[in-house]
Amino acid sequence: MTAADRAHVPDSPAVCWFEECDRDSVAVVGGKCASLGELTRAGIRVPPGFAITVHGYHRFMRESGLEARISSALAGVDYEDLPGLEAVSVELRAAIEAAPLSIALEDSIAEHYRRLSVRCGVPAVPVAVRSSATAEDLPDASFAGQQDTYLWIRGVDELLARVRLCIASLFNARAIAYRRKMGYDESGVALSVGVQKMANSWAAGVMFTLDAINGDRSVITIDSNFGFGESVVSGEVTPDHFVVNKVSLEILERTVSRKERFYTVNPQTQTSQAYEMPYERQTVQSLVDEEIVDLAAMGKRIERHYGHPVDIEWAVDKDLPAGGNIFILQARPETVWSNRQPPSQAGGGTSAMDYIVASMLAGKKLS
Repeated sequence: MTAADRAHVPDSPAVCWFEECDRDSVAVVGGKCASLGELTRAGIRVPPGFAITVHGYHRFMRESGLEARISSALAGVDYEDLPGLEAVSVELRAAIEAAPLSIALEDSIAEHYRRLSVRCGVPAVPVAVRSSATAEDLPDASFAGQQDTYLWIRGVDELLARVRLCIASLFNARAIAYRRKMGYDESGVALSVGVQKMANSWAAGVMFTLDAINGDRSVITIDSNFGFGESVVSGEVTPDHFVVNKVSLEILERTVSRKERFYTVNPQTQTSQAYEMPYERQTVQSLVDEEIVDLAAMGKRIERHYGHPVDIEWAVDKDLPAGGNIFILQARPETVWSNRQPPSQAGGGTSAMDYIVASMLAGKKLS
C-alpha cells in the first residue's frame, strides 16, 4: 500500500511521531514532516516532534463541513481576478479558523504534546508549528514559504489554535494561484501540520549545499543571524554569509554584516518577539568558526544522504553545550540549480579537486 493510499484509509492515524515517517511519507505528512522523519531516521540531529497527518486534516475538513464548501468556492473562482481570488481566500480562511476540531482529534494532539513535553523534560514545551503541504518541497516546484509557521507556542489551547491557522494558510490567495499555475489539482492537495520542539536559538539561519548565487556545487554557503532564523528566512536583515569548501571544510569567505534586528523569546509573554540589536553587537560574527565547520559537515552529510543539493534551516541551541547544540530544523531539495551543470568556481574560480591538488602540492593538511 502506498503512502497516498494510507492517507485515505479510515483507521490511518491522525497524528504520528516524526520517527514514524520517512521520505516516502509525503502523501501522509507532507514534504516538511516527511523530511524531518527521514533526517531523524538517518541519525541527523533534529528536534523531536510529531505531525498531524493528512488523514487528520481530511477528518477535520470533512467533519466540519468545510471540504464541500471549499470545493464549491474554488470551482467557481476566476484565477485571473486577483481581488476576487483574495476575497474567496479571506472567506475560506476565516471559516477554517472558526471551525472546531473534533474531541477525538483534539485529544490525540493534546496527548502527543503532553508526551513531547515529558520527553523533553519541559512542562508545556515551546514548539514551532509548521505547515507541511503534500505538494510542497517537490523537485519540480517550490511551495516553501506559502503556508504559515508559528514560533515559540506553549500550551494546548495555543497549539490547537495555530494548527487551525496553519490549515487555513493552505488557502491563502498566493498559494491557490501558485498551485493553479503549476497545474496541481486542488482536490489532490492537502496539508499536514508539524509540531516540533523549539530550539532556543543563540543563532540560526539557512544553509545551501551549493552556492545559491552561481550554482557552484563545490561549496556550502551559510547565512546566519543571532536569535531565531525568522529574520534570515524573511529577509528582514542582511545576515552574515560564509562560504565553506565542501571537501576540505575550510572557510573560504566570510562576510559579517550589520544585523540590526533579531527574534527571540520574550520571557514575560513567552512568545517570539522582534528586538532591535544592540549597536555594539550588530557587527559581531553570529557563528564561531567551529560552528560554521560543524554545520557544513552536517550539510555535506545530508546532501550525501539525499543524493542532491539541499536547502537547510538550522539553529544553534544556547541551552545545550557545544558539540551537541546544532540542530537541523528542515531540509528540502534545492530547486534552482539542481538540474543545471554550472562551472565550479570554489576558491577563486577553481574546482574542489583543483583546490585539493594545490593544497597537496603546497604541503597543506586537509581536514
